[in-house]
Amino acid sequence: MPENGLFVTFEGVEGSGKSSRTLALARALEERGEEVLHTREPGGPPIAEHVRELLLDHRHEIPSLTELFLYLASRSANVSLRVAPALDRGCVVLCERYSDATMAYQVGGRGLPREPVEQANELATGGLVPDLTILLDLDPETGFRRLKASGRGRDRIEAEEVEFHRRIRHAYLDL
Repeated sequence: MPENGLFVTFEGVEGSGKSSRTLALARALEERGEEVLHTREPGGPPIAEHVRELLLDHRHEIPSLTELFLYLASRSANVSLRVAPALDRGCVVLCERYSDATMAYQVGGRGLPREPVEQANELATGGLVPDLTILLDLDPETGFRRLKASGRGRDRIEAEEVEFHRRIRHAYLDL
């Protein structure tokens, strides 16, 4: 283990298995005696979880730029309050989604301009980049079948048209 911890992110379209894989890895590492922080984006500390609720709620119409800033606000809080302190302790940090999600969803999916989004993300993260990113590639239609089989409803992002999710997958593959 590196002295300053290890930062691993999991990326992929809806229903690709990020939560299942991250939880399984967290359990395996904990069984080996590693200190593990499992977090997600949007989310993490309480303020970021409140932002998550806003972002995923069907009742809200959120313009693309506002959506970007909300995601970045959540990420900034998660990095500042959870991720960076855990890494400083030498912890393994496993995060469901991070900066690549912004590039895939807001740039690839929503069509926002790449360079200013990258700059805003760097500001929000303080330049923190993962040591390893694992992309779980999956056709969006298969992901939606998995979500349907799980019995839970779709959130605001999952409810977007399939073409939006295809653009996201292609953006992930390009990254």
